[in-house]
Amino acid sequence: MNSDSDIQIAGDILEVPHLVQAPREHPVTVAEFAGLARSVAADRAQWEHLVRYDATTRWYHRLRTGPGYEVWLLSWVPGQGSGTHDHGRSSGVLTVLDGTLTERTERGTRALGPGAQRVFAPGYVHEVVNDTLEPAISLHVYFPGLTEMPMHTSAPAHPEHADADAGAGADAAARAAARC
Repeated sequence: MNSDSDIQIAGDILEVPHLVQAPREHPVTVAEFAGLARSVAADRAQWEHLVRYDATTRWYHRLRTGPGYEVWLLSWVPGQGSGTHDHGRSSGVLTVLDGTLTERTERGTRALGPGAQRVFAPGYVHEVVNDTLEPAISLHVYFPGLTEMPMHTSAPAHPEHADADAGAGADAAARAAARC
């Protein structure tokens, strides 16, 4: 008969080097990318001074790059939106830093306040809009880095790419990030 008393651990299990994974220099899992977004969001001194607001177009700034990923900072004045789009072959994490953004998908509409995070797979179709009277700021992590952002003329229509709920090159990525 097995019980908890049948198992005895000698010594400190955390001292066994082969059981402890070395910390990674860069994220590689969805959870690690979501964690990266949360840690950047928590460090306001890293990004707050960079934010600009533009009434004619959404402002964006590439905050960081790493092997296979990019981190973008975006501002949204009232009424600005992304249009209905997906992110090509990139997965992503959208984190609201300030204000409230509305995400529309085929599954419905949801308000995302400060700290809200959405994790999505390649091909996930959505629209993000600032429907409030106050500006908003969001952080976007794309992996691999964003190289395309196909626009859709109709409402989001790909439920098979549901979120987990949560042109190529830098120029193309900048143009794509400007729309998302």
